[in-house]
Amino acid sequence: MTEIRPLFCDAVDATTALVREPTLLERFDGPSTLAEFSLRGLAGHLLRAVTSAEGYLDGPEPDPGPEPLSAADYYAAVAAASTDIDDDVNRAIRQRGVEAAPGSPEEFPPAWAGAAARIRARLAAESAGRLVRVYGGLVLTLDEYLVTRLIELVVHADDLAVSLGVAPPPLPPAATGLAIATLVEVARRRQGDTAVLRALTRRERDAAAALRVL
Repeated sequence: MTEIRPLFCDAVDATTALVREPTLLERFDGPSTLAEFSLRGLAGHLLRAVTSAEGYLDGPEPDPGPEPLSAADYYAAVAAASTDIDDDVNRAIRQRGVEAAPGSPEEFPPAWAGAAARIRARLAAESAGRLVRVYGGLVLTLDEYLVTRLIELVVHADDLAVSLGVAPPPLPPAATGLAIATLVEVARRRQGDTAVLRALTRRERDAAAALRVL
């Protein structure tokens, strides 16, 4: 597998203890730390970070065309800039999370384990340059798409941990580092280097909240 593939799979495996937390099973239909997001919906959204690549790989590989997008290109294109949690995009994200979650909380840990095993085997079998057509009809290499899924995993594992009042899972440092680097690149594209530099070093000049990406 190329480098991102085992890293993604290792990050999925590292999250397994979190999805087995008894508190998640007890409060599955309660609220999460994210406004309007139930724990069920958040858990389903986290699961989609693993399963969405499967779905796109099941589709036909797009014909080679223009240069595929990078992970940063993807987020710059599709991540909702709106802070309105009730807009159509954010409502659809929450609904997809609910739909992705299993019917009962007891089914969630085995669903996670099954998805983890399937994606590891699937990624090992795919060619290095495999292309996928994803949300919005955008074309990325599989590896770049996995970077976006890694970001979702890193961010929402922390959301779930905070919601449950437990420590976040000990993800591989390379996974967290790649997520941070990619999100900073998205901020650079949206706000420019000067704004990002100020956000990192001179918060009193950070009028644009330049590092807020998601």
